[in-house]
Amino acid sequence: MQRRHQSITWAQASMASPTFAKLSELVRDSAQRLKAIEPLIPPMLRSAIQAGPIEGTTWCLLLNSNAAAAKLRQQLPAFEAHLRSRGWEVTAIRLKVQNTNRR
Repeated sequence: MQRRHQSITWAQASMASPTFAKLSELVRDSAQRLKAIEPLIPPMLRSAIQAGPIEGTTWCLLLNSNAAAAKLRQQLPAFEAHLRSRGWEVTAIRLKVQNTNRR
């Protein structure tokens, strides 16, 4: 007997599973946080940043280079204060440089 699997959308999966629902909520929240701090990010660095995971009151920003991380590190207190002023409970923002293999 052959079993057929039907594909479903992410939205359907998140409605059917509490785990996927929570993950979808965290992804949306992280993207909204990045959008909220975007005006504070220098325009030349905006393309170097992606919204990362949220772990409790710590949020992570994913960066494509150490140089971008060095520049943004100085602005973390302003980012945190801005997010708190908009209702997010953020006590820390971590910066993680994505490992890219350039050969």
